[in-house]
Amino acid sequence: MTRTWLKAALAVAMTAPLLAHAQVDLTTLDRDMAGSRAQVLVLASIHLSAVPGGVEDAALDSLLDRLAAFAPDIVAIEALSGEECDLAARHAARYGHDYCAATDVAQTATGLDVPAALVAIESTLKTWPTQPTSAQRRALAALFLAANDRASAYTQWLQLPESERRTGDGLDAALVDQLTRLSARSNESYQVGVRLAARLGLPRVHAIDNHTGDRADVEDVQAFGRAVQQAWDSDRGALDARIAQEKTLSQADDLLPLYRYVNAPAHLRALAENNVRPAMRAASEPRYPQIWVGGWETRNLRMVANIRETFRERPGARVLTIVGASHKPWFDAWLGQLQGVDIVDAAQVLD
Repeated sequence: MTRTWLKAALAVAMTAPLLAHAQVDLTTLDRDMAGSRAQVLVLASIHLSAVPGGVEDAALDSLLDRLAAFAPDIVAIEALSGEECDLAARHAARYGHDYCAATDVAQTATGLDVPAALVAIESTLKTWPTQPTSAQRRALAALFLAANDRASAYTQWLQLPESERRTGDGLDAALVDQLTRLSARSNESYQVGVRLAARLGLPRVHAIDNHTGDRADVEDVQAFGRAVQQAWDSDRGALDARIAQEKTLSQADDLLPLYRYVNAPAHLRALAENNVRPAMRAASEPRYPQIWVGGWETRNLRMVANIRETFRERPGARVLTIVGASHKPWFDAWLGQLQGVDIVDAAQVLD
């Protein structure tokens, strides 16, 4: 009787592939979990470097006040990690030659290449004190620079008293110059992520971007780019009006209304639809726009995995991720499927 039932069940499974989708509901496996759930806030941002004339730090103060009230334990930014930069450098034929900034200056100052610096950082953070000395902060900043993690180095730099922002403890004049010049960057990773992390006393930010899966292996790169752009341009009416509003809001003295606008569901829906819908409808051969969508999904999946890794050993953590607005719909959808994770409504935080 049991064997007959099993054979019948296998026959149904083999002849009904459409049933394979979501046969097992994973969404309730954590309903009786012990302890608090992780709270993950994905903040959509425009790329501040694209704002004409740049963005003054003061314009972001209201936004930072709202994010500080959320009190994240972890801040993640859309930047490439030193580990991925090192991987790309070792596999330049596959990933390209201009993947990340060089670390020769930091290696000269510290004597460490990227892998060695990453090991030293991990060891240092395991015993990081609640009240680090200025010497400890300078030493850790030097390690972060050697590991190609400038954002985390700058997080330490901002937590130094002005009088202690100097050479010493692994920072030579060239590295101090690098850190000083970072203050002029108009970039949401630094002006929002790093400033917030420093304000909250966090030792670092986490770089979660990824480009190992979206570099399409196509015969004609130029034709690939044209086909994708043509697909996007075929249906831009609603999106162009929204981007025009973005530009208007980006000129204000207070950018909190801008962030409320770009994190609104209607805006995020318009971005998602323009990114994917026309690309999937495009009938060009080869199917370059659909290949692009595959790369876009791969990139987002790997970024989401990187975010999950930041709180793997910290169940119940409060996590803030700052990314280009186009990523947020994918991040919210996929992070929200993870066990023990709640997605925080950005609109409520920014209210």
